[in-house]
Amino acid sequence: MTTSITLISSMDLQLVKIPAGSFLMGSPTSELRRSLDEGPQHEVTLESFFLGRTPITQAQWREVAGGTEGPRERWGMDLSDRLDPSHFRGDNRPVECVNWLEAMEFCSRLSQRTGNYYTLPSAAQWEYACRAGTTPPFHFGETISPELANYNGNCVYGSRKKGENRQQTTDVASFSANAWGLHDMHGNVWEWCADRYARDYYAPSPVQDPTGPEGGGGRVLRGGGWSRPAVFCRSACRGGRLPGNRFRDFGFRVVLAPRSVH
Repeated sequence: MTTSITLISSMDLQLVKIPAGSFLMGSPTSELRRSLDEGPQHEVTLESFFLGRTPITQAQWREVAGGTEGPRERWGMDLSDRLDPSHFRGDNRPVECVNWLEAMEFCSRLSQRTGNYYTLPSAAQWEYACRAGTTPPFHFGETISPELANYNGNCVYGSRKKGENRQQTTDVASFSANAWGLHDMHGNVWEWCADRYARDYYAPSPVQDPTGPEGGGGRVLRGGGWSRPAVFCRSACRGGRLPGNRFRDFGFRVVLAPRSVH
Protein backbone atom coordinates (compact mmCIF):
# COMPACT_ATOMS: atom_id res chain seq x y z
CA MET A 1 0.00 0.00 0.00
CA THR A 2 1.36 3.41 -1.01
CA THR A 3 -0.05 6.69 0.27
CA SER A 4 0.87 10.33 -0.33
CA ILE A 5 1.16 13.03 2.32
CA THR A 6 0.93 16.65 1.17
CA LEU A 7 3.87 18.74 2.35
CA ILE A 8 3.89 22.47 2.97
CA SER A 9 2.62 23.38 -0.52
CA SER A 10 2.02 20.96 -3.38
CA MET A 11 4.93 18.52 -3.06
CA ASP A 12 3.86 14.97 -2.20
CA LEU A 13 5.80 12.58 -0.02
CA GLN A 14 4.95 9.01 -0.96
CA LEU A 15 4.89 6.50 1.88
CA VAL A 16 4.64 2.74 1.78
CA LYS A 17 2.79 0.80 4.47
CA ILE A 18 5.14 -1.85 5.84
CA PRO A 19 3.29 -4.84 7.33
CA ALA A 20 3.76 -5.97 10.91
CA GLY A 21 5.93 -9.04 11.33
CA SER A 22 9.09 -10.69 12.62
CA PHE A 23 12.46 -11.27 10.99
CA LEU A 24 16.04 -12.26 11.77
CA MET A 25 18.04 -9.06 12.11
CA GLY A 26 21.74 -9.14 11.23
CA SER A 27 23.69 -11.52 9.02
CA PRO A 28 24.45 -15.23 9.39
CA THR A 29 28.06 -16.25 10.03
CA SER A 30 28.10 -17.76 6.52
CA GLU A 31 27.41 -14.42 4.76
CA LEU A 32 30.29 -13.33 2.55
CA ARG A 33 32.42 -10.52 4.03
CA ARG A 34 30.07 -9.84 6.93
CA SER A 35 31.19 -7.66 9.83
CA LEU A 36 31.20 -8.74 13.46
CA ASP A 37 28.78 -5.95 14.39
CA GLU A 38 26.10 -7.67 12.29
CA GLY A 39 25.71 -10.54 14.72
CA PRO A 40 24.55 -12.55 16.39
CA GLN A 41 21.38 -12.74 14.35
CA HIS A 42 18.35 -12.23 16.56
CA GLU A 43 14.60 -12.24 16.11
CA VAL A 44 12.89 -8.86 15.99
CA THR A 45 9.14 -8.22 15.96
CA LEU A 46 7.81 -4.94 14.59
CA GLU A 47 4.45 -3.22 14.40
CA SER A 48 3.27 -1.89 11.06
CA PHE A 49 4.61 1.50 10.00
CA PHE A 50 4.83 3.80 6.98
CA LEU A 51 8.22 4.40 5.34
CA GLY A 52 9.22 6.82 2.60
CA ARG A 53 9.15 5.15 -0.82
CA THR A 54 12.48 6.85 -1.59
CA PRO A 55 15.06 8.91 0.23
CA ILE A 56 14.07 12.56 0.73
CA THR A 57 14.77 14.48 -2.46
CA GLN A 58 16.39 17.87 -2.81
CA ALA A 59 13.06 19.44 -3.82
CA GLN A 60 11.36 18.00 -0.72
CA TRP A 61 14.21 19.14 1.50
CA ARG A 62 14.13 22.66 0.08
CA GLU A 63 10.38 22.98 0.61
CA VAL A 64 10.52 21.97 4.26
CA ALA A 65 13.86 23.60 5.14
CA GLY A 66 12.78 26.86 3.51
CA GLY A 67 9.37 27.00 5.18
CA THR A 68 8.29 29.89 7.40
CA GLU A 69 7.53 29.11 11.03
CA GLY A 70 3.78 29.15 11.68
CA PRO A 71 1.97 30.57 14.74
CA ARG A 72 1.99 27.27 16.64
CA GLU A 73 5.24 25.94 15.23
CA ARG A 74 8.70 26.09 16.76
CA TRP A 75 11.67 25.34 14.54
CA GLY A 76 14.53 23.81 16.52
CA MET A 77 17.43 25.02 14.39
CA ASP A 78 18.06 27.48 11.58
CA LEU A 79 18.26 25.87 8.14
CA SER A 80 18.12 29.10 6.12
CA ASP A 81 21.71 28.66 4.94
CA ARG A 82 21.18 24.95 4.22
CA LEU A 83 18.48 25.12 1.54
CA ASP A 84 20.76 23.56 -1.11
CA PRO A 85 23.30 21.50 0.81
CA SER A 86 23.83 18.80 -1.83
CA HIS A 87 27.00 18.48 -3.88
CA PHE A 88 25.23 16.73 -6.78
CA ARG A 89 22.34 19.01 -7.73
CA GLY A 90 18.96 17.90 -9.02
CA ASP A 91 15.42 18.26 -7.66
CA ASN A 92 14.77 14.52 -7.89
CA ARG A 93 18.17 13.44 -6.61
CA PRO A 94 18.43 12.52 -2.94
CA VAL A 95 19.42 15.33 -0.63
CA GLU A 96 22.94 14.70 0.72
CA CYS A 97 25.54 16.48 2.80
CA VAL A 98 22.96 16.59 5.61
CA ASN A 99 23.82 15.46 9.12
CA TRP A 100 21.66 13.58 11.61
CA LEU A 101 20.64 16.74 13.48
CA GLU A 102 19.45 18.38 10.26
CA ALA A 103 17.53 15.26 9.25
CA MET A 104 15.78 15.24 12.63
CA GLU A 105 14.94 18.94 12.25
CA PHE A 106 13.34 18.14 8.89
CA CYS A 107 11.23 15.46 10.59
CA SER A 108 10.23 17.85 13.39
CA ARG A 109 9.12 20.56 10.97
CA LEU A 110 7.22 18.08 8.83
CA SER A 111 5.48 16.72 11.94
CA GLN A 112 4.43 20.17 13.13
CA ARG A 113 3.18 21.24 9.74
CA THR A 114 1.16 18.07 8.96
CA GLY A 115 0.05 16.99 12.44
CA ASN A 116 1.56 13.54 11.91
CA TYR A 117 4.57 12.25 13.82
CA TYR A 118 7.56 11.84 11.52
CA THR A 119 11.01 10.70 12.53
CA LEU A 120 13.92 8.66 11.20
CA PRO A 121 13.43 4.89 11.04
CA SER A 122 14.99 2.69 13.67
CA ALA A 123 17.74 0.42 12.36
CA ALA A 124 15.39 -2.52 12.87
CA GLN A 125 12.61 -0.88 10.86
CA TRP A 126 15.09 -0.01 8.12
CA GLU A 127 16.52 -3.51 7.78
CA TYR A 128 13.10 -5.18 7.98
CA ALA A 129 11.78 -2.90 5.23
CA CYS A 130 14.90 -3.34 3.10
CA ARG A 131 14.71 -7.13 3.23
CA ALA A 132 10.98 -7.19 2.44
CA GLY A 133 10.76 -10.82 3.52
CA THR A 134 14.09 -11.92 2.00
CA THR A 135 17.15 -13.40 3.72
CA PRO A 136 20.08 -13.09 1.21
CA PRO A 137 22.60 -10.23 1.47
CA PHE A 138 20.48 -8.06 -0.88
CA HIS A 139 16.72 -7.94 -1.33
CA PHE A 140 17.19 -9.08 -4.93
CA GLY A 141 19.51 -12.00 -4.13
CA GLU A 142 23.02 -13.14 -3.28
CA THR A 143 24.86 -10.43 -5.20
CA ILE A 144 24.44 -7.00 -6.75
CA SER A 145 25.27 -5.20 -9.99
CA PRO A 146 25.27 -1.53 -11.13
CA GLU A 147 22.18 -2.35 -13.20
CA LEU A 148 20.32 -2.91 -9.92
CA ALA A 149 21.66 -0.09 -7.71
CA ASN A 150 24.01 2.90 -7.62
CA TYR A 151 27.30 2.02 -5.89
CA ASN A 152 30.98 1.71 -6.77
CA GLY A 153 30.78 -0.96 -9.45
CA ASN A 154 34.57 -1.35 -9.48
CA CYS A 155 34.28 -3.21 -6.17
CA VAL A 156 32.53 -6.52 -6.75
CA TYR A 157 30.64 -8.79 -4.37
CA GLY A 158 30.31 -12.51 -4.90
CA SER A 159 30.20 -13.77 -8.46
CA ARG A 160 29.57 -10.45 -10.23
CA LYS A 161 32.15 -8.84 -12.50
CA LYS A 162 33.17 -5.18 -12.33
CA GLY A 163 30.65 -2.70 -13.63
CA GLU A 164 29.89 1.01 -13.90
CA ASN A 165 31.04 3.40 -11.21
CA ARG A 166 28.82 6.48 -11.67
CA GLN A 167 30.72 8.56 -9.08
CA GLN A 168 27.60 10.56 -8.19
CA THR A 169 24.04 10.20 -6.99
CA THR A 170 21.21 9.27 -9.35
CA ASP A 171 17.57 10.37 -9.32
CA VAL A 172 15.59 8.49 -6.70
CA ALA A 173 13.63 5.49 -7.99
CA SER A 174 15.96 5.08 -10.99
CA PHE A 175 16.15 1.38 -10.15
CA SER A 176 13.51 -1.25 -9.47
CA ALA A 177 11.78 -1.35 -6.08
CA ASN A 178 11.93 -4.23 -3.64
CA ALA A 179 8.95 -6.51 -3.02
CA TRP A 180 7.33 -3.92 -0.73
CA GLY A 181 7.65 -1.04 -3.18
CA LEU A 182 10.71 0.71 -1.70
CA HIS A 183 13.43 2.19 -3.93
CA ASP A 184 17.13 2.85 -3.29
CA MET A 185 17.44 0.72 -0.17
CA HIS A 186 20.79 -0.44 -1.56
CA GLY A 187 23.20 2.31 -2.61
CA ASN A 188 22.74 5.91 -3.81
CA VAL A 189 23.04 7.46 -0.31
CA TRP A 190 23.65 6.12 3.17
CA GLU A 191 20.51 6.71 5.23
CA TRP A 192 20.50 8.04 8.78
CA CYS A 193 18.55 6.03 11.34
CA ALA A 194 17.25 7.20 14.71
CA ASP A 195 19.35 4.76 16.77
CA ARG A 196 22.62 5.32 18.51
CA TYR A 197 25.38 3.04 17.24
CA ALA A 198 27.19 0.50 19.41
CA ARG A 199 29.31 -2.23 17.85
CA ASP A 200 28.26 -4.87 20.41
CA TYR A 201 24.58 -3.89 20.70
CA TYR A 202 23.01 -6.99 19.14
CA ALA A 203 21.74 -9.63 21.52
CA PRO A 204 20.61 -13.18 20.73
CA SER A 205 17.17 -12.88 22.39
CA PRO A 206 13.91 -11.65 20.75
CA VAL A 207 13.34 -7.89 20.95
CA GLN A 208 10.11 -5.91 20.50
CA ASP A 209 10.43 -2.73 18.40
CA PRO A 210 14.03 -2.05 19.42
CA THR A 211 15.26 1.53 19.31
CA GLY A 212 18.97 0.86 19.74
CA PRO A 213 21.40 1.17 22.64
CA GLU A 214 21.22 3.94 25.22
CA GLY A 215 24.93 4.77 25.08
CA GLY A 216 27.29 5.67 22.26
CA GLY A 217 27.88 8.97 20.50
CA GLY A 218 27.39 7.85 16.90
CA ARG A 219 24.17 7.35 14.98
CA VAL A 220 23.39 4.43 12.70
CA LEU A 221 23.67 4.64 8.91
CA ARG A 222 22.28 2.03 6.53
CA GLY A 223 22.26 1.10 2.85
CA GLY A 224 25.65 2.14 1.51
CA GLY A 225 26.07 4.91 -1.06
CA TRP A 226 27.16 5.77 -4.58
CA SER A 227 30.86 5.86 -3.60
CA ARG A 228 30.90 2.66 -1.57
CA PRO A 229 31.81 -0.93 -2.49
CA ALA A 230 28.98 -3.42 -2.82
CA VAL A 231 29.74 -5.06 0.54
CA PHE A 232 28.52 -1.91 2.35
CA CYS A 233 25.19 -2.01 0.51
CA ARG A 234 24.07 -5.32 2.05
CA SER A 235 20.80 -5.41 4.01
CA ALA A 236 22.57 -6.24 7.29
CA CYS A 237 25.48 -3.82 6.97
CA ARG A 238 25.45 -0.98 9.47
CA GLY A 239 27.76 1.91 10.17
CA GLY A 240 27.98 4.69 12.72
CA ARG A 241 28.95 8.35 12.50
CA LEU A 242 28.73 11.32 14.83
CA PRO A 243 25.43 13.20 14.42
CA GLY A 244 27.20 16.32 13.14
CA ASN A 245 28.98 14.54 10.27
CA ARG A 246 28.11 15.44 6.67
CA PHE A 247 29.28 13.67 3.54
CA ARG A 248 28.33 13.62 -0.13
CA ASP A 249 26.65 10.24 0.28
CA PHE A 250 24.71 10.81 3.54
CA GLY A 251 20.93 11.22 3.18
CA PHE A 252 17.77 9.91 4.84
CA ARG A 253 14.17 8.81 4.45
CA VAL A 254 11.32 9.28 6.94
CA VAL A 255 8.99 7.02 8.89
CA LEU A 256 5.71 7.48 10.75
CA ALA A 257 3.33 5.23 12.69
CA PRO A 258 0.03 4.31 10.97
CA ARG A 259 -1.98 5.63 13.94
CA SER A 260 -0.62 9.14 13.34
CA VAL A 261 -2.03 9.35 9.79
CA HIS A 262 -5.19 11.46 9.57
